Amino acid sequence: MHEILLISLVVLELHKEYVRKPENRFVRFFLWLATAVGALEVVCFLIIWVFLIKTRQKSGADQQGYHQAEMWFRKYSYSELKEVTKGFNQEISRGAEGIVYKGILSDQRHVAIKRLYEAKQGEEEFLAEVSSIGRLNHMNLIEMWGYCAEGKHRLLVYEYMENGSLAQNLSSNTLDWSKRYNIALGTARVLAYLHEECLEWILHCDIKPQNILLDANYQPKVADFGLSKLLNRNNLNNNLRFSVIRGTRGYMAPEWVYNTPITSKVDVYCYEIVLLEMITGKNPTTGVHSNAGEESYNGRLVTWVREKRGDASWLEHIIDPAIKTNFDECKMDLLARVALDCVEVNKDRRPTMSQVVEMLQSHDCLRC
Repeated sequence: MHEILLISLVVLELHKEYVRKPENRFVRFFLWLATAVGALEVVCFLIIWVFLIKTRQKSGADQQGYHQAEMWFRKYSYSELKEVTKGFNQEISRGAEGIVYKGILSDQRHVAIKRLYEAKQGEEEFLAEVSSIGRLNHMNLIEMWGYCAEGKHRLLVYEYMENGSLAQNLSSNTLDWSKRYNIALGTARVLAYLHEECLEWILHCDIKPQNILLDANYQPKVADFGLSKLLNRNNLNNNLRFSVIRGTRGYMAPEWVYNTPITSKVDVYCYEIVLLEMITGKNPTTGVHSNAGEESYNGRLVTWVREKRGDASWLEHIIDPAIKTNFDECKMDLLARVALDCVEVNKDRRPTMSQVVEMLQSHDCLRC
């Protein structure tokens, strides 16, 4: 009897084990499934949360740009600016982005008002860019005082420069050697600031005498950021955004022609073409036409200066006749050498603008 009972208990235990095993496998499967589903839900939640945060930040940035633009600048109505300019009657200059008019505000300040051709941006995007300009602060950068974003109208209000542009002054022979050197140094300083000292990486892309304005003391103020770009320093792939931008013929770096990535070295190239123009008085957009005795030359400004550099008295051959009898030979030699270093076809061989500033402030030269 005891043996039968013992056998029955053993059979019962075996039966329980047999039944429990598949039950455990079934439960274990559902536990793993629940864990996987839970983990997937957590991942999806995190993705949605990050997306919402980024969207909110972008919206906040746009709104911040809107408020900053209103805080830093005066917002004008279109009718106000039309009255200030007397019906946009006195044109100062025109470029690829718009026309600049002279105006007088109610407080008797003279202003330059740039009227953009087309409203390609919405108001918030336009104001975000305006606020970016407001964060820039340099003595050699044109100062913006206000804006208009009304309907299709987009206008920018700038301080007025009494002595016009560098181009106007070069053509009228009003700049002596000292003024030219100070203009070269001031322009180099502000480009170094834009390239290396701002939170964004700012390229101008259209440095030329028409965009270098002169105040009452002939201090340079770089203007016209119509082609400028603000880039993230940590994302050089943004160079692709420059594929359709072009500067001005005669001042354009070779990168535009070869369709290679655009960097701050395009501004270096443009700047040095401007230097050569200030030294020689010759316009790079029309080529060089010179006749000296039996010599006749017609070609590019850079090529002409490089060929002259081999002569013993090369500075006398290239110097603008307007300042030929009154210039610092040591500083002129430095300026010409810096210019030629910066118009290298290979952009990696060009210096940075901060290096240019350092060279122009060279103590060795100042002691000459």
